[in-house]
Amino acid sequence: MKELETKRLRLRYINENDVETAFNAWTSDPEVTKYLTWNAHASIDETKYIFDIWIKEYEDPDTYRWGIERKEDNALMGMIDVVRVEDGAPVIGYCTAKMYWGNGYMTEALGAVVEELFDNGIDTIKISAVDENIGSNRVIEKCGFRFVNKTIEALSEMKPDTIVTINNYRIDR
Repeated sequence: MKELETKRLRLRYINENDVETAFNAWTSDPEVTKYLTWNAHASIDETKYIFDIWIKEYEDPDTYRWGIERKEDNALMGMIDVVRVEDGAPVIGYCTAKMYWGNGYMTEALGAVVEELFDNGIDTIKISAVDENIGSNRVIEKCGFRFVNKTIEALSEMKPDTIVTINNYRIDR
């Protein structure tokens, strides 16, 4: 995995110095995590714990995980990564602090990640979004993903009582 740059963004490795920013900007925000598979963090210790795991995972060359940083002020505004592999295809997940929503940043970041994965020989990439999450579905469609199907399921093992309609997408090289 290499660090990436777009016109306005730097996609870089996360590090232990990012924990406080992440906690204050998005990991503790229930509005940000509403459609995510994990719950908002109640304490900075939760964010530190998961960041420690994620940073250690950089030892695996198949780890694709970036912090999304705005070039103009070096503000760390979110993350994007391959969250799992499904039927041989990487599945991308992302989140960003709500103060940055609606500015095209995630579309820019997702486009760069898709390009990087294709450049690394990956032929198919998958992504999903809760049907109600209109902004995320728009980002995915703007990046050229095609709709595959809808499923109705629990959002995650961490949110088993949250039954949602999921829009599943894929893009092929």
